[in-house]
Amino acid sequence: MQALRVETLSDDLGGVSLIDAPEPGREPGEILVRVRAASLNFPDLLMTRGAYQFKPEVPFTSGMELAGEVIEADADSGFAPGDRVMGGDKTGAFAEFASIPGRGLSRIPEGVDFAAAAAMGAAYQTAYTGLVELCRLNEGQWVLVHGASGGVGLAAVDLAKALGAKVIAATGVEAKRERIAALYNPEAVILAEGRFREKVAELTDGALADIVFDPVGGDVFDESTRCVAFGGKLVVVGFTSGRIAEVATNIPLIKGFSIVGLRAGEYARRFPERGAAIRAEIARLAAEGRITPAIDRVLPLSRWREGFEAMANRELVGKVVFEPGS
Repeated sequence: MQALRVETLSDDLGGVSLIDAPEPGREPGEILVRVRAASLNFPDLLMTRGAYQFKPEVPFTSGMELAGEVIEADADSGFAPGDRVMGGDKTGAFAEFASIPGRGLSRIPEGVDFAAAAAMGAAYQTAYTGLVELCRLNEGQWVLVHGASGGVGLAAVDLAKALGAKVIAATGVEAKRERIAALYNPEAVILAEGRFREKVAELTDGALADIVFDPVGGDVFDESTRCVAFGGKLVVVGFTSGRIAEVATNIPLIKGFSIVGLRAGEYARRFPERGAAIRAEIARLAAEGRITPAIDRVLPLSRWREGFEAMANRELVGKVVFEPGS
């Protein structure tokens, strides 16, 4: 089978190649899946460099997230051959077949194709865990979403809009603003540069943001501490800017806001019942047509480098989806 293997760690993808590999063996509790689509996430790129908090031993098959059909499963797993499933694990998705723990999979909602299903799970689970599970998002609240051209940021924009929030989408690239606005029609799309607090204050009539969702970090985080309303929450999702920010604790004290750390995958592993409930709610919203993942491009797995480089160069608005075997 085709599999995208990380043989050595490097900053230039020099240790990554598409190889012919044996099909994975299925352990008890795992589901063998024929992969029809698999989506690229920022941690996949970081893992090729050894720069993510989870550091799999090399060599490993890349890819966190997939959609496909069940080939083989335990009788008591709740899955049967032919079931359409979505989900994944920390690695293994960028291949024609993958063996995934059953807890990491759920059925694809009716009306959702493989590409959309592969693009939905991790991004929307992260957005839902942060906005709803940890921050108790309410209808009518103001939500400032950074990194709004990336998969997770766009999922947060889409989900917050679907749940009745007022959304300010923020991006660092002027050329992406129009495309973000066309996808999900947020209340505004702003540039996250300089003193953007003034723009947030203007848009919210001085109320500022009840929730700030930040996958970017660095200077964006620094300025976001000025954008949170009293009693609000600033959600730390990641550090795509490359700099881990620091904050003087007098700032949240004086402004009365909370800083919330978000690790959606770890949250679901520690609280599996809540993880299952989150996945079920995302599936329900998708089946009702209330959320739809943004896909920038669908590529055969043979063109994996194009997708990885587009992510590294910040060219994307939405997710890259690979189709193994093509």
